[in-house]
Parts: sequence; structure tokens; C-alpha cells
Amino acid sequence: MRMQRSLAYYEQAFQHRAREESVRRELLRRRAVERARARRLEHQRRQGKIRFVLLVLLLTATALAVTVAMFQALQLVAG
Repeated sequence: MRMQRSLAYYEQAFQHRAREESVRRELLRRRAVERARARRLEHQRRQGKIRFVLLVLLLTATALAVTVAMFQALQLVAG
């Protein structure tokens, strides 16, 4: 009879540990998903910032080029 109790005890302990490990694995998986999402959002934010700076620089360069070309054309016409 003692043997059956100890087997039942070990089986119950095994099942308890299996449930705990299952919960732990799920928690680790969720944390990994959250980290991946945070990395993806940070990457998108950085890329957006770089693209915005490049856009501003390109627009500024275009405005300068058009201004220079306009004054050169004006100088040709007036001069």
C-alpha cells in the first residue's frame, strides 16, 4: 500500500512540475514575442527618422538648385 501512495505522490508531483514548466514555457514564449515586437517597432522608428532626414535634405537641395538655376537664368535674360 505504501508503494502505491508513493507512486501516486510521484506521479502527482510529476504532473505538477509539467504544468509549471508548461506555464513557464508559455511565459518565455510571450516575452520573446514582446521583445521581437519591440525590436521591430524600434527598427521602424529608426528607419522612419532616417527617411525623414533624407527627405528634408533632398527637398532643401532641390530648393537650392532651383534657386541657383533661376538666378542664373535671370542673369542670362537680364544681362
